Amino acid sequence: MKKVEAIIQPYKLDQVKEALHGVGVEGITVTDVRGHGRQKGHTEVYRGQEYKVDLLPKVKLDIIVPDALVSQVVETLGAAARSGKIGDGKIFVSTIDEAIRIRNGDRGEGAL
Repeated sequence: MKKVEAIIQPYKLDQVKEALHGVGVEGITVTDVRGHGRQKGHTEVYRGQEYKVDLLPKVKLDIIVPDALVSQVVETLGAAARSGKIGDGKIFVSTIDEAIRIRNGDRGEGAL
């Protein structure tokens, strides 16, 4: 099993969820986060005062999938989240050793 973590633009969330559902992803955890990468934020003006916004709003997705589905999920996620502009986000893939469903004790891919 693999954990696919993605940091994406908030306005892309609905499009990404629909695309992932279309390839068979059943479970997803969504967290509102803030951060920056190469884009380093930007400057805004509010009531005549200029200030720097260096932590930008993003959405973090956590998805656990069977090994056989990883490449399809990564490709689908990347295509759905891509706008071609700086700040589109990142995708990380890591190995999950064990998954356990609390309700009934199912283990491994059966717990997904």
